[in-house]
Amino acid sequence: MEDLRKRLRELEGKIEKAKRLFDVARKSEEIAKLEKELAAPDFWSDPNRAQTVMRLLSSLRGDVEVWKGLSERLAELGDLLELAIAEEEMSLAEEIAHELEGIGDELNRLELRLLLSGEHDRKDAILAIHAGAGGTDAQDWAEMLLRMYLRWAEGHGYRTRILDASYGEEAGLKSVITSVEGDYAYGYLKAERGVHRLVRLSPFDAAHRRHTSFALVEVWPDIGEEVEIEINPDDLRIETFRSSGPGGQHMQKTSSAVRITHLPTGIVATCQNERSQALNKETALRILKARLYDLELRKKEEERARLKGEHVAAEWGNQIRSYVLHPYRMVKDLRTGYETSNTESVLDGELDEFIHAYLASTNVGP
Repeated sequence: MEDLRKRLRELEGKIEKAKRLFDVARKSEEIAKLEKELAAPDFWSDPNRAQTVMRLLSSLRGDVEVWKGLSERLAELGDLLELAIAEEEMSLAEEIAHELEGIGDELNRLELRLLLSGEHDRKDAILAIHAGAGGTDAQDWAEMLLRMYLRWAEGHGYRTRILDASYGEEAGLKSVITSVEGDYAYGYLKAERGVHRLVRLSPFDAAHRRHTSFALVEVWPDIGEEVEIEINPDDLRIETFRSSGPGGQHMQKTSSAVRITHLPTGIVATCQNERSQALNKETALRILKARLYDLELRKKEEERARLKGEHVAAEWGNQIRSYVLHPYRMVKDLRTGYETSNTESVLDGELDEFIHAYLASTNVGP
C-alpha cells in the first residue's frame, strides 16, 4: 500500500511539472480572452478570423481539460487509496494500481508533445506517397504504405480523406495524396518524410525473385488560410479532366478533376476525389499553397545548412527506413537506429516507436 502512495505522489509531481511546462495557466488565461472575444456582437463579421478563433479555442480547451482531468483522476485515486488502506481492501488496492499505471502511460504520451514545438506541429497534415523506380512492385509498395498510414491514423482517431490518386496499370498506386486531420497530425507525420525501401520476394515476379522497391513520402502542414501565401493568378495553369479510378475506369463522366501547375516552380497539385469541380479546385489550391510554403521553408533550411557548411541531402537520396521481409524480417530506421523484427505490426500501422525515436533524436541538446 505504501508503494502505491509513493507512486501516486510521484505522478502528482510529474503532472504539476508538466502543467508548468505546457503553460496550462497561460492557456487558461488565453481561453478567457478568446471567450470574451467570442461573446462580442460583431464576432462573426469576419468569418475567417471567427473560424481561426474557434479552432484555437477548441484546441486550448482540449489541452487544459486533459490536464485538469488527469489531476482530478489522481485526486480521486488518492481518496480511494486512503480508504483502501483504512479498510485493508486489497482488491481495491489492485484496482488503484491498475488505474495509476494507466495514468502513467497517458502522462508519457502527453509529455511526448513537448517535443512538438514547431510552428505548425499542431496542424492537420497533407501526406503524399510516390512510387519509385521498380514498376508494379514499387506501385504495390506505395499502396502498402498508404494502408500503413491510414491504419496508423485510424488508431489515433485522425480523420483521413484521399484527395488524389493515380493507379498503376496492373496493381498498386503511382502516387496518392491524402489529408490527415487532427491535433498534431503534422507534428507526428513529419517524422515519415523521406524514402522508404522495401526488400521482399516479389509477388509479381513469376520466378519469385527478391526485389527492392522504393517510395517517397512527403508531408506538408495544411496551413489553410492561417498563413498568407501570395500566388499570382497569371502564374497558374489550371486544367480539368475526368476523374479516374483503378484500371482507368471513369469515376465520373464530367471533367470534374482539377490539375493546377505553378509555372515558376513547376509544382503540380491535383485533386479528383471531391464531389464537384469547384471543391476539387479549392482542395488543389490548398495542396499547392502547402507545397509552396514547404518549399520556402526548405530553401531557408538549406541556406542555413550551406552557411554552416552542412551537407544537404537530395530528397530522393534521403532514405530513412528499410523494411526487409526476406531473407529475414526487420524494419530499421536509418536515422535513429531504432529497429524491430515485428514487420507485420509496423505495416499494420504500429509506427509510434519509430516516430517517437525520431522526435527525440531531433530534440537533443540546447
